[in-house]
Amino acid sequence: MARTTIATLAAKKRAGEKWVMLTCYDHVTASVFEDTGVPVLLVGDSAANNFLGEENTVPVTVDELIPLARAVVRGSKRALVVADLPFGSYEVSKEQALETGIRFLKEAKAQAVKVEGGVRVIDQIRALVTYGIPVMGHLGMTPQSVNAFGGFKVQGRGDAAETIIEDAQALQEAGCFAIVLELIPAELASRIRSEVSIPVIGIGAGADCDAQVLVWTDLMGLTEKAPRFARAYRDLRGEMSGAVKEWMDDVATGRFPNEAETFH
Repeated sequence: MARTTIATLAAKKRAGEKWVMLTCYDHVTASVFEDTGVPVLLVGDSAANNFLGEENTVPVTVDELIPLARAVVRGSKRALVVADLPFGSYEVSKEQALETGIRFLKEAKAQAVKVEGGVRVIDQIRALVTYGIPVMGHLGMTPQSVNAFGGFKVQGRGDAAETIIEDAQALQEAGCFAIVLELIPAELASRIRSEVSIPVIGIGAGADCDAQVLVWTDLMGLTEKAPRFARAYRDLRGEMSGAVKEWMDDVATGRFPNEAETFH
């Protein structure tokens, strides 16, 4: 079966069909999510704090993300795989953005990239799109700017709303196929959705978006303290902890391995 394409997502927008995007950083979880039919997998720079143990997304590098993206591509067949361009890999120039984007498509075989920012990175986005690299935008609380924002805070309240609207329009005009809206008022997200023709993907942006994205460890209850906008649909942290403790006890008491698990 063919992978989801940017044309597929555009058609979903026209049809009013909502969909989801889920972060993913490895082959095993990619294969699990693939079986569910999730249409888009995001190899996010959130791998920094959710997979590599960093405080936030800023430290992760291209060389760290490419193997993760390649693993996700290998673990999936139908999902569109989008890879984040990490902080410091596209801001300097159009040429730098192109070099990074090309690496993700050639080395990781991702089908698209995601770039944070609006008008300030329009030249980079135009260059990527011109040379055949699909780009997903990202506005609102852009995690790579966490130090400038002074923490993870809601963006776009009051007069700042107009700036985000202008950025969204600029991203569409530059050729982005979709825009992530993170941590903005629901009313603003709804307005942006109505003013652009490309899909808007919410995370902490209310229900009136074309799609929703979550970090998979938040969704599964693995994150110790998940953000307010996330919902844990399972308690995998508790399940995994319980399984390890049971196994430890079975080993200590001689119940593991049993006869069926032993070779003669």
